[in-house]
Amino acid sequence: MPINKEEYTKLQQIFADELERVSELVALEALEQTYFSRASGSFTALMKELGTLSPEERKVRGQELNQLKNELMSQLAAKRADLEAKTLGDIAESEAIDVTQPLLPAKEPGHIHPISQVQAILEDLFTSMGFMVLDGPELEDDYHNFEALNYRFNHPARDSQDTFYIKNHSDWLMRTHTSPVQIRGLKKYGAPLRAIVPGRCFRNESTDARHEHTFYQLEGLAVDKVISVAHMKGVLEAVAKCLYGNKTEVRMRPKFYPFVEPGVNGEVTCFLCHGDGCHVCKHTGWMEIFGAGMVHPNVLKAGGIDSKKYTGFAFGLGLTRLVMLKYGIEDVRHLQSGDMRFLEQF
Repeated sequence: MPINKEEYTKLQQIFADELERVSELVALEALEQTYFSRASGSFTALMKELGTLSPEERKVRGQELNQLKNELMSQLAAKRADLEAKTLGDIAESEAIDVTQPLLPAKEPGHIHPISQVQAILEDLFTSMGFMVLDGPELEDDYHNFEALNYRFNHPARDSQDTFYIKNHSDWLMRTHTSPVQIRGLKKYGAPLRAIVPGRCFRNESTDARHEHTFYQLEGLAVDKVISVAHMKGVLEAVAKCLYGNKTEVRMRPKFYPFVEPGVNGEVTCFLCHGDGCHVCKHTGWMEIFGAGMVHPNVLKAGGIDSKKYTGFAFGLGLTRLVMLKYGIEDVRHLQSGDMRFLEQF
């Protein structure tokens, strides 16, 4: 049963004692989850018990619990403000500059990150072919990240792109690919359109030598009245030869992606063994570097384009993976480590 007056006061005192002992923002977040987590919060459990009461008692107890919740949340907010102010003060003190200090020796110039280097190479290539370079928000909504790209609600294809959601905003998420900019670009510029979208993406991954929760992609899109698979293959062959040499070959095999129809899995001949087979290509002679296909009519429709008049192709290059292959980097975690010993090699 929901709390009575005595339990009401007791819960207030327990919460106040626990709040008093909190000295860091992380601990404050944990305390908030303990009481107000949707799944297992102790206060949330009390609210759920209201369903066992009669309508009259539910109304009274519900008002009492809401009042108590508002009081506790107010105390949490005040504590958070105090801790944030203290944290900012500590940072300001630690970063204080001594203006009387003599000039320090000049450091050597920095190095351009390998991801930025490959991104610049590809941007130069695509702009020479008439493509625009677009950008979009990393904090996306479900519609642009999934729904508009033909990922229907509860579609199994969403499972492979589990991501990070924003607390108290179930519709906001960190984008899992750069594809949402397809929709934004079509809405803004219409058709015909040729564009690439390099950028950072996020997925809820267990990190290892080949996987990282934060990585880079380069999206490509071409929409016009006469676009075919041949155009798509020609563009992707140009990318492969630009990165790995003129002898590089491309092959495409059927694969399902919700936002294209038909879809293909793109592979290039291994740049180390030239197709003979080695440990890098797992002795197949081929390395997967992109997914592509003809833009699905539902995606064109979501972008405000008449699919009966226009067709198009789209592709996604794993920019992080391209960098690893180009420079022989064995562990993806090096790319975001900030280790100068790694970065100084480029």
